Amino acid sequence: MQNLPKKKANKKSKIKTSVKILWTLVAGGLALFTVVLTAAYFGVFGKLPSLQELENPQANLATEIYANDGKTLMGKIYTENRVYVDYNDISKNVIDALISTEDIRFYEHSGIDPIALGRAIKGFGRQGGASTITQQLAKNILKQGRGSVLKRGIDKIKEWIVALKLERNFTKQEILALYLNRVSWLNVYGIRNASLVYFQKEPSKLTPDEAALLVGMLSGPGKYDPRHNPKAALYRRNLVLDRMVTNNDLSASEAETLKKKPLGVKYKLVNESMGIAPYFRSVLTKRLQDWCNTHKDPATGENYDLYRDGLKIYTTIDPKMQLYAEEAVVKHMTAMQKIFKRQLPKNVWKGEDYILNNAMKESERWKNMKESGATDAEIKKSFTQPVNMKIFAWNKNRETDTVMTPLDSIKYCKEMMQTGFCAMDPVTGEVKAWVGGIDFKWFKYDHVTANRQVGSTFKPILYTLAITDAGMTPDSYIGGKPITLANKTITGPGGTMAYCLAKSINVAAFDLMSRIGPKKTVEFAHQCGIKSDIPEVPSIALGSADIQLIEMLQAYTMFPNRGFNTEPIYLLKIEDRNGNVLETFEPKVKQVISEVDAYTMVKMMEGVVDFGTGGSMRWRYGINSQIGAKTGTTNDNTDGWFMGYTPQLLAGAWVGNDDPFLHLPRYGTGGGSDMAMPEWAYFMQKVYADKSLGIDPKATFQKPVELNNNPIYADQNFAALSQEGEGIDSADIQGNGDAADYAAPTDVPVESDFSKPSPSKSSPKEAPKTMGPKNYMPAPSQPTNEPAKKPKNVMPKRGSANNDY
Repeated sequence: MQNLPKKKANKKSKIKTSVKILWTLVAGGLALFTVVLTAAYFGVFGKLPSLQELENPQANLATEIYANDGKTLMGKIYTENRVYVDYNDISKNVIDALISTEDIRFYEHSGIDPIALGRAIKGFGRQGGASTITQQLAKNILKQGRGSVLKRGIDKIKEWIVALKLERNFTKQEILALYLNRVSWLNVYGIRNASLVYFQKEPSKLTPDEAALLVGMLSGPGKYDPRHNPKAALYRRNLVLDRMVTNNDLSASEAETLKKKPLGVKYKLVNESMGIAPYFRSVLTKRLQDWCNTHKDPATGENYDLYRDGLKIYTTIDPKMQLYAEEAVVKHMTAMQKIFKRQLPKNVWKGEDYILNNAMKESERWKNMKESGATDAEIKKSFTQPVNMKIFAWNKNRETDTVMTPLDSIKYCKEMMQTGFCAMDPVTGEVKAWVGGIDFKWFKYDHVTANRQVGSTFKPILYTLAITDAGMTPDSYIGGKPITLANKTITGPGGTMAYCLAKSINVAAFDLMSRIGPKKTVEFAHQCGIKSDIPEVPSIALGSADIQLIEMLQAYTMFPNRGFNTEPIYLLKIEDRNGNVLETFEPKVKQVISEVDAYTMVKMMEGVVDFGTGGSMRWRYGINSQIGAKTGTTNDNTDGWFMGYTPQLLAGAWVGNDDPFLHLPRYGTGGGSDMAMPEWAYFMQKVYADKSLGIDPKATFQKPVELNNNPIYADQNFAALSQEGEGIDSADIQGNGDAADYAAPTDVPVESDFSKPSPSKSSPKEAPKTMGPKNYMPAPSQPTNEPAKKPKNVMPKRGSANNDY
């Protein structure tokens, strides 16, 4: 009995010790937590965003490209395709679904929900997490992910600190908008893009069931993806609808009705190939990258990031003219491909093995197999194994499924005729339409900026020099005798300058070159805006130089622009994400010839259409407006050109094959007048028909006052001069073949018809810097090393009725 008090004393002592230890641990834990919290606040575990950074959260925003109306979205440039949308532009249904599902006490807490936190601690997370919408936003801003228990603990503390900062400095509405603009649905970023991709509508138009589906996906975008897991997505959507009922955002009867609805997804995700003027946007992306590399964002001190800073780019492209240009290309090139395939020799690739070998080695198939350790012999053998694949075709889908060997697919794609077409205002320099090829998805090389032999389209530059520097006039007689330059002798008919330009007589151009000289000609061409290298040799008189279409357009501006040369411009202005103007753009204009000399050239170039090589503009295409123009054809019809202008618009077209050995037959086509001019004509037919564009078919070139009393410029006199020369067979002028040969199907869509710009899962790729066969390798529909089940080599028939070329 005497030991009892001692035992009680020992027990009390142990309890006191335990209590001391407990309070020591609690105090120590609180002290440690305070130290960690303080350290995290001051950035010991990583810099926390400042108040300024929180006020301007740098979510990756896509750069948007707009047409000249300031409204038509042409496309985007992005790493994450994200576009910010204001709270007022988000449907209340989305807000209700989000709060009901993710944070039912959102309006009651200050960033951290103590009730949810206690529940999570008590149930060890089994009864739900404790992260509020504000905390989730903070986590997104901090870009926090997985890690060790210690790291996740520190991350959670940082998340709390940022959440509290957000609550102190933003309204609840602003926090909701920030959250919805930052979250992602797989590879779709932000509520606006998610709404457009999954339902093809703006977020302000989302119905309760649509909002429930999108909000439900946030807890597991892959798990609840309606395309691949429709049952799980339906279950999750209905669960969100139930929670909206619990939160009094929906009635039970409304929810039951909505649960019976199908998912209603209208998924449409496109890539950089889609949208308006993809070739133009590809070229523009390079120019914009150069701009970003030389301009800094004053808020960060860093260069602007084209793919993340949400710039707004306003271009000069007219959406209607762009559409008409694409329609003209489709209409003409389907017909040209038919003609080309019909005459293509079966042995056309004989002796061209080096082209095919280079194409194989530059293909993704070759590179992938090489990385896998395959030998060259094994890789080459794989190119002769038939596989299932998709290839480009001139049909309503612009593609078709077939079976062919990869080697044959290279030949097939290289046998596609290509084109470049561009239209601009010669006075302002604004580029209105740009088509760089037949299809950007399959052929990304841009032909508006490609160097090709220009043929006779160079002659007006030489003729201009003859007038300005050699004192010659439209009635000066040239040609008609053998001309020898650099050991090359050319003979042929002659006539007045007006006649020889209209008929594109080579010996006359050689005559002018003998008087002016290559050096002065090259210097003048560069003065007119041609930047490409031009060799100082006599043959440039006949167009032997390789020059870009866009450069030729600049050179030609001096004719309709009364002697002033205008550099083409693509941009009107660049704005930042907040609408602040960063830079505006004006054309560079300089006078290179007098107004009188410009008008003289206009009159002579009108003769090309009225009496010369472009005569079918009148009788075949029915365009009777005033047009100055020049056709161009290189050896063996390798390149066909047409450069034409009215008083208000200048446009140029090139047609040919990327590999010059592939070309139309020397006889059977009128060169540039058949190869390229139809694109120009189809385009102008549409432009003239659309009165909203303000391009007047009755507009006239204004005669300078100095020439009013000069009899040579009277219309009847000039018409006589343009026909005063030695005769040429009309077949050589207008080309051979019936007009029906150039008829085209009308059911092939243009590129801008396939889709309007919408979110993409990858950033746009730049167009290749050089022409390479890898650009023409069609993507197989199954792994490249897997042969087709029934390896039957099927090449689409040439000239087949369904136009699958």
